[in-house]
This record gives sequence, C-alpha cells and structure tokens, in this order.
Amino acid sequence: MITLNSFQTNVFHINNQNFEQSALELFLYQYKNNSIYRQYVQFLNVNPSEVNNVSKIPFLPIQFFKNHPVKTGEFVPEHVFESSGTTGTTSKHYIQNLGFYKSICSHIFRSFFGPINKSVIMGLLPSYLERDNSSLVYMVNHFIEESNMQQSGFFLSDTKSLIDNLELLEKQGITVFLFGVTFALLDVANNYNLNLKNLHILETGGMKGRGKELIREELHKKLKSSFHTELVFSEYGMTELLSQAYQLKDGLFHAPPWMRVLIRDIHDPFSLVENGKTGGINVIDLANVHSCAFIETEDLGMALSGGFNVLGRHDNSDLRGCNLLLS
Repeated sequence: MITLNSFQTNVFHINNQNFEQSALELFLYQYKNNSIYRQYVQFLNVNPSEVNNVSKIPFLPIQFFKNHPVKTGEFVPEHVFESSGTTGTTSKHYIQNLGFYKSICSHIFRSFFGPINKSVIMGLLPSYLERDNSSLVYMVNHFIEESNMQQSGFFLSDTKSLIDNLELLEKQGITVFLFGVTFALLDVANNYNLNLKNLHILETGGMKGRGKELIREELHKKLKSSFHTELVFSEYGMTELLSQAYQLKDGLFHAPPWMRVLIRDIHDPFSLVENGKTGGINVIDLANVHSCAFIETEDLGMALSGGFNVLGRHDNSDLRGCNLLLS
C-alpha cells in the first residue's frame, strides 16, 4: 500500500531512472489526497488517468500557498514556515515532520559541499532573523547545530565580531561556510578588504529594498574581490519547497535527484519550452510529499544540460528571499 511515509522514505532512492515513475505516483496520490490540488487539476479539466509523463502534470501556482492550506493528507503540522513579502500576505508551508526537513537539507548540502561536522557554519541573515518561521533560518540553524563547532553561529549586526572570527578561523585553516543575504554581504564587502581563502560564501539573494539589485555575476565578482576567495556560490530555495538547489563553480544551479526544474512558456503557462529558452520556472520537488510536489513559481529561468539558471522575477511578483538576483 502506497502511503505518505513510503514516499518520504523513497525520496533518498530517487535517481534519473525512477524519477518519472516516482513523480507520476506522487501526482496521483496528491490528486486524491490534497483537496486544493485536486480542485485545481479539475478546474483545468485534466484527467489524471491521462497524465502519463511529467510534462503533462499540472503545476500548482505558488500563490495558492498564500490563500489556502496546501496539505496532502490530514495532519497537525509540527511547524509552519512562512515567507517574507511586501504585500502583507505571506505563503505558509505546513510541515508535518521537521526531522524529514532536516534530513533533506543536510543530504543536499553534503552532496555538494561535503561533511557539515568538519566545518564552521555562520549565518549573516539579519532580515530573516528579525521575523519568525523562516525556513532559511531554520535550515542554517540546523547546520550550525550539526557542525558541532563552537565558532558556528548567527551574526545579526555585530560585523566586527564576524570579521574577527573569520580572520581567526582563516589563520587556523578551518573551513567556513557563510550563508548571507545579499545586502548584508555587500555591506561587509564595501567596508572591508579581507583575505579568506578558506571561506565559502553562499549568498541567498535579496536586497530588501536597500539598494539596486545586481546581476549575480557582478555580485559574485564583488564578493570574490573583497573577501579574496574564489568560493562564492548561490542557494536557490523558497518557503514552499523542502529542497534547495545550489549554483556551483560551473555557474549553473544543481538540484538533488528528487528535484527537477522545467521551464514553461511565459505566454502559455501550460506548455513547456526546450532547453536554452527563457521562461517561467516550474519545480518538481518530490520531497514535498505532505504539501504539493508540483509548483509553478514566479521566477524566470532557463534549463540547460546539467542544470539551470535563474534569471529574475515576473513583473508584479512579490519580492521573496531566495533568490532574487539576475543571472
């Protein structure tokens, strides 16, 4: 018997060979057990029995997370993640199992960057720390705890303490991963000239109205120059997804095996475009077993062989934390 627990357990065994079958099975399950998603699919007059490949799966517009409890099955949430926003209406993601979320985040991070418990994890996320229920803060806090390093922690406004710690760790040859919101990282970069070759910077996007948005290439060039490190990366995640993608040295975002990005036609949201063409980003996140795994985001992007790019936002979309930069 297929259950949510079986989907959850199988996530870590998904690969290119079984992705499509897993996605189609979860689609049918969520159609039957997620009332909001089922109503949306029915509104589109889609017959679920005729959905025989991932390109035919309907993607739920992300706005639904603002106005409806998007839940598969009946459960009392262990936690509710809530997005940032400028309109006063925020997205809510009802989390059935925080332990599962932690496992997802850690597995993805380790697959791209190696063991967490051998590195110092720091968070420079002032705009997120000042509000409750941020999934990004929860994830970074989990990494801080998992690192089991005394120097790991958040830095809200004590920039001097952050710099002192980074310089000391550099002298000791200890690897540091610094998760930072764009405006805070730029503030450090504009006021300090550092030499931190062991520092990995993971920018999460977001100027929060504190300056003009930079294209990602320009931002990374500035950060590399000011921190004197070549290890500058980007994180792509959002409140409505349990999984994250990371932009690596090849300049592309890479996702875990259970997450896939498809690009839709900006003039016809129910049609997909081929690799190399710009359009709206649709995400399949098979870790979203308790909400909806098939989401139509408000981001623009391009799928390429081996990864994808994030190119900005649709006009009139609410500003969201990760990742607003142009590529």
